[in-house]
Amino acid sequence: MSKKWFKGKNFFILFFIFCFVFTTLSIVEAKRVKYIFLFIGDGMAFPQRVAAEQYLGKKLLMNTFPAQGMTTTYAANRFITGSAAAATALACGIKTNIGMIGITPDGRIVKSIAEMAKEKGMKVGIISSVSLDHATPAGFYAHVKKRNQYYDIAVQLAKSNFDFFGGGGLKDTLNKKKNSVNFQGDALKIIRDSGYQIIKDKQMFLKLKKGNGKVVVINPWLQDAAAEPYSIDQTDKDISLAELTEKAIEILDNRHGFFIMVEGGKIDWACHANDAVTAIKDTIALDEAIKVAYNFYKQHPKDTLIVVTGDHETGGLTLGFAGTKYATYFDILHRQNLSFRRFTDEFVKKMKTSKKFTFEDVMPLISKYFGLQFTGSADNPLLLKPYEVVELVNAFAMTMKNNIDEHDPATYLLYGGYDPLTVTITHILNNKAGIGWTSYKHTAVPVPTSAIGVNAGIFNGYYDNTDIAKKIMRCLGIKPKVYFVEKQGEKIKLVANW
Repeated sequence: MSKKWFKGKNFFILFFIFCFVFTTLSIVEAKRVKYIFLFIGDGMAFPQRVAAEQYLGKKLLMNTFPAQGMTTTYAANRFITGSAAAATALACGIKTNIGMIGITPDGRIVKSIAEMAKEKGMKVGIISSVSLDHATPAGFYAHVKKRNQYYDIAVQLAKSNFDFFGGGGLKDTLNKKKNSVNFQGDALKIIRDSGYQIIKDKQMFLKLKKGNGKVVVINPWLQDAAAEPYSIDQTDKDISLAELTEKAIEILDNRHGFFIMVEGGKIDWACHANDAVTAIKDTIALDEAIKVAYNFYKQHPKDTLIVVTGDHETGGLTLGFAGTKYATYFDILHRQNLSFRRFTDEFVKKMKTSKKFTFEDVMPLISKYFGLQFTGSADNPLLLKPYEVVELVNAFAMTMKNNIDEHDPATYLLYGGYDPLTVTITHILNNKAGIGWTSYKHTAVPVPTSAIGVNAGIFNGYYDNTDIAKKIMRCLGIKPKVYFVEKQGEKIKLVANW
């Protein structure tokens, strides 16, 4: 080849080819990692992370990680994804339809990265602040056509042989909802018979040590839908995500390593209800769990990878509101001291059963638990404006009705199917802080993915949520492709291979 070829433009062409090949090889030949943490903030995208930082007045640990990527989330059959399809993408590396867990759209069963890690001899832990049979945790051990097959998912939990489950409870262990056609008896008994201890007491949880065997830890208080209470409502009697993560590390650490998935599941639920403070508190709780993993990473920097992502954004959270223009007042959010759920459960239900309850009776509660003021100085950002008081009065009247038409478009836009008074309170408080919402459902905006540790660099860039599973496969020392489970003794042919 002529020396002239290496001059000018040709030299740069060769240089870029070299860089591309080097980068590709470095990704394909990623070092096998002994300890892998995957943190998933359900409903957590850029706005949720930034709102939490503004609330705290400092950086979240997850936002300081050296590798920062942006991840698309769409499902196989819908642009705006659901948690089941998103969990399948993150766990198995494939796109599937809304509501499906661990299977392809045509029903073929796909192995998850957690199942692959277990086959590699690693210990596996699954942690979530929602029920352990919910879509995201189930995506790592279950394979069902519909996410509401809670009984089937619980049975598959027992058969997973994973080492540690912790967080919320199980929603339908007796198949009362008749979502399964293969009832095999009490799922809790099946779990125990599979060698698991079921722990529902915090003191017993704290006494757990390595060598205790397989365990399912369920928080003593399940606030709603078999989930842990929101972080803002938790007390010392509850088991936090950070405590669950710390205990999982203690129990699972071994010479073969571990894979631990931790989900902050109620970020999503709070955003569905447009309760920014509750969502922020649960985002902070997830970051506290990440700190536990980070401390472990500092002790094992050459063997550990931490990845943080979200399955989708929820609520269309916007940092900026027309009513405050360029101003924000995040400090006023500290005046809220309970979740929308607790306010509804403890106060609204009492209102609805009392015929004598008036709006004047509600006003002190709104001020006490959310900080909104009905009288005071005009320059107080918490002072309610006349039109906001009218909104609250109308919402209270709607709350006291027993026949709300949630299918009415105008009513849905105002309240989203939640208690009218409660959601109006959080809307007003959020708007005063400079926060807006566009939806009571998920949105399709990309989510941030952050990483630190071994191979963290491969999580930089812009990629799909299925790529996260593929990248973790590389870190497990596994060729990234779709791995199907054997069915009736016959291996199902691969439909994709990256």
